Amino acid sequence: MEDPDTMAPEVRKRKELKLFLFIAILLFPILAIAVVGSFGFSVWIYQTFTGPPGPPG
Repeated sequence: MEDPDTMAPEVRKRKELKLFLFIAILLFPILAIAVVGSFGFSVWIYQTFTGPPGPPG
């Protein structure tokens, strides 16, 4: 892999744009779905053992 300091400015700018698009379009949405999904799954598992919230029945 080429050193970013020795790259031509056009090549470096293009690589940075591709990396930004990858992060903004793919990585962050996938991470957001994973975090929300894992939180929901953990709440679901917790409630299977302790029962739903609310006044005692």
